[in-house]
Amino acid sequence: MFQIRIQIASPPQVVFAHLADVESAPLWYEAVRRVDNPSGRSAGLGTHITFHRTVEGQPLVNDVEITEFAPEVAIGFKSRSGPTPFTYRYLLRPAAHDAGETELMLKGEISGQGVAGPASLLGPLAARLFEGGMRTNLEALKAWVEGGLGPV
Repeated sequence: MFQIRIQIASPPQVVFAHLADVESAPLWYEAVRRVDNPSGRSAGLGTHITFHRTVEGQPLVNDVEITEFAPEVAIGFKSRSGPTPFTYRYLLRPAAHDAGETELMLKGEISGQGVAGPASLLGPLAARLFEGGMRTNLEALKAWVEGGLGPV
């Protein structure tokens, strides 16, 4: 399990809108190539989506469910099938020093199960590799949100 905290110079409702716009994940989530939303509905509690990712050069597909959906507060994702089982919970709150900013915390669990290459050999240490990748992804999300791109 890992936790990552970042500050984003935008209010929680804007940051949440970006996280809930699941089909735009490839714009900030490096491994994600495409997100399919078979229901065609807006993201919400219980929505099932498909992440098409590339990890260690290997194409991977995960069926994912939104397990928590509290606008401006939290959104959670859990893989229901596919390699690299994961659970991500994003928690948002106004930054202590400025209500126009967001403190975003990601609580994550992920394994290298189902991946060929170095990540598959590392067992529990695979989570550290994925944590580093998620830190990079959250910095990309921050740049995307602060740049005024995406949903508002």
